[in-house]
Amino acid sequence: MDYIDFCRKYYATTKIPVNLLNGRDEEYSTMSEMFSMELGKGYPDLSDGPNPFIYFSSQEIIYGSVLIEGTSYTILLGPVFEVPVTAQLINLYSRETIIPPENKEAITEFLYSIPPTNRIRLAKHLSLLHLILNNKSADIQDILEISFSDNTLRESVNVEGFLENQENDTLRSTYYAETELYGHIRSGKPDLLMKHMKSSPLNLSDKKLANSPLRQAKNAFISTATSAGMLGAIPGGVDIEKTYHLMNVYIQECEQLQSIEKIDSLRYQMLVDFCKKVGEASVPPDGLSADLYICMNYIRSHTNQPITIEDVASQIKRSSSYVAKKFKAELGINPGAYIHRCKLEDSKTLLTFTEKSLAEISSYFCYSSQAHFQSAFKKQYGITPMQYRKQSRIL
Repeated sequence: MDYIDFCRKYYATTKIPVNLLNGRDEEYSTMSEMFSMELGKGYPDLSDGPNPFIYFSSQEIIYGSVLIEGTSYTILLGPVFEVPVTAQLINLYSRETIIPPENKEAITEFLYSIPPTNRIRLAKHLSLLHLILNNKSADIQDILEISFSDNTLRESVNVEGFLENQENDTLRSTYYAETELYGHIRSGKPDLLMKHMKSSPLNLSDKKLANSPLRQAKNAFISTATSAGMLGAIPGGVDIEKTYHLMNVYIQECEQLQSIEKIDSLRYQMLVDFCKKVGEASVPPDGLSADLYICMNYIRSHTNQPITIEDVASQIKRSSSYVAKKFKAELGINPGAYIHRCKLEDSKTLLTFTEKSLAEISSYFCYSSQAHFQSAFKKQYGITPMQYRKQSRIL
């Protein structure tokens, strides 16, 4: 089969973006073809995971994958959205994928054109693809249960009649307990979180996600880590990139463990850590005024945009001169220098954890040219971006 031609035809029929991965690299992408963008590299390795599988790259952005058995190829559907597309959602997607500024307007229109697709509808697409590509049947209920462990899924599935027999008091109680758990993480108060976990323990083995008990515990841990990040840390104010990195660290550590007891212990440690990160993100350090802290948070969360001092001042409804004086008095630098520093700090994350080129990274952070970005980076850190990339990956 010509898989690229199949991807083109599937998009033409469904209007859902399609990507063809060969290992961890894109061989075809609907969006890359439409907007003449470079194909992506360094995707997560999906070869050892469930097939088919649905996952969230963030709370509102969904992807689905089908491994083409006997080959190195994976069909990746998405992004699709369960909620109406908004400017905030487009900004989140732009940050995740590093859309070049010159393509942002066209891609924004493209995202608005994607048909609303909830996880149930996406599971139907994946079931069909699995049948076509692998000649195997995949039950929609199984896809959903493997992909998600939180019981809000079961509530939404019940609407369409898939799991009516599972709607009982136990599930409702678990759902409310989890809702309260992630609410405590968002609050940034570890003491309250630990009190909640003592009174309402959640068992890593209470939802069937795998056949072996150890794999069950690991899959449940991954689900908890994802929910803690997406439903707790990010809404609580923790930087998106930092949240993803922390999720990654804990999931990798979990995969190395060989006992359910140790996985359960790591889970509690992880949840408290996320909660502490929210607390650190929401309380101004000693010596900083609330106004300055609001400005600093705005800058840190908009490094992929051409921020002006007027943009910053509008966050606290004060004048540009007031903001400039605040920065100088409390940080000893002007707002422009702080913006510049934050962009460079965030660029280090992309250099370490992505395969994006220097041109893509410089464009993402709104530098006038790759040369300008390289020069600014070396002046700040004493090494070039490529030297930093090599060093950070050795550590």
